[in-house]
Amino acid sequence: MEFFKSDSRVGFMTSRKLAYGLSILLFVASITALLTRGLNLGVDFTGGITVEARFAADANPELLRARLEQAGFTDAQVQNFGSARDVAVRLPPPEGQTADVVRGRVEAVLQAVDPAVEVSRLEVVGPQVGAELRNAAVVALVTTLVLIAIYLFVRFHAWQLSLGAIIAAIHDPIIVLGFFAVTGIVFDLSVVAALLAVIGYSLNDTVVVFDRIRERFETSKRLEPAAVLDQSVNQTLSRTIMTSLTTLIVVVVLLLLGGPVLHGFSVALIVGILVGTYSSIYVASAVALDTGLTAESLFPTRKKLAIDDLP
Repeated sequence: MEFFKSDSRVGFMTSRKLAYGLSILLFVASITALLTRGLNLGVDFTGGITVEARFAADANPELLRARLEQAGFTDAQVQNFGSARDVAVRLPPPEGQTADVVRGRVEAVLQAVDPAVEVSRLEVVGPQVGAELRNAAVVALVTTLVLIAIYLFVRFHAWQLSLGAIIAAIHDPIIVLGFFAVTGIVFDLSVVAALLAVIGYSLNDTVVVFDRIRERFETSKRLEPAAVLDQSVNQTLSRTIMTSLTTLIVVVVLLLLGGPVLHGFSVALIVGILVGTYSSIYVASAVALDTGLTAESLFPTRKKLAIDDLP
């Protein structure tokens, strides 16, 4: 099944400047949101208590916040999610209390408000553990990008392609992070796992396009580089769209049926797949073209020696 014929002639490279404008706009907006609003870090990173509960009737976040403060939980954050009966509670890290004691106290407060309450999630994470997890997440993301750069240079021997892929690999997770900063969705370790998956997904799409670019340059060395890149993207377009759609179907089902624990993970994958598909078509290839990619970059020819230089 093909959505686009292999001989389609969409001029992707002619519209790359519009794509640059869109990417720069999204990138700047994401960085601005990260600096001004910041991420709504989960207790995986900040330490503390997170509770998700469902009440028999519509919950009253203000009443719950007041009851928690009366029980000694200061700076409690209470908000609805999903429906008026579902409530998420975030509390600062407990000091001098075991996890079992904290769980008992929180459950007692919730049951005092509604005896039929169902606590679906209650986690306690210490601040030291949260800081270690945050540092490990940053190291994992940076290490991934460095290894991708090495792999691409070894694979294609053309720094233009490596640069294009690296910019796309940075472009995608930054926009996903900006989306989380704007929406305020909780950012936890599951979202970090989704970011790494997004980088891998985008890289896979990019490598498929780059392989076709190398094949087209090998058989059509006299064509203009822009024409070769357009042909390559068009010939892999059907595969790219089909892969994205089938993956999105699975992730959307995961979002709808996976429950609150997988909500952030699913949202990050959906946004990442959409952005990654766009970047593999436009960003990676367009950057390679504008940095001077030619057939000579992939297949350098040996200089012929002049007769006078022969021994």
